[in-house]
Amino acid sequence: MGEKRLFALRGATRCLNSREDIQEQVVKMYDELLSANRLSVDDLVSVIFSVTADLNAINPASALRKTGRAKENALFVTQEANFSNSLERVIRVLMHCYLENGATPVHVYRNGAEVLRPDRFSA
Repeated sequence: MGEKRLFALRGATRCLNSREDIQEQVVKMYDELLSANRLSVDDLVSVIFSVTADLNAINPASALRKTGRAKENALFVTQEANFSNSLERVIRVLMHCYLENGATPVHVYRNGAEVLRPDRFSA
């Protein structure tokens, strides 16, 4: 195994304002980031979520932990600033992790959030 260095992965997903859909979409985004980047939980440093103000049914970090994921990782949630013409019902993630030096990070934009960064989402 080669040397690893710290990377920041980005992602976003849209969801309905329900406990079930927030949990489902957060888990899918988290799992896809891990899978696409060949990460183990031990490679994670921290996970920061932001949510638009219209999503308040459940905290995304709590939703993720309820599934048994990221139990030992630092999770944090903040509310997005409210800008005019912003996309609604969005959860964004910034995941700090260690990847092999020279790796190409794969960012995950899904469920309608692809429009936020068409240059970065994985097809």
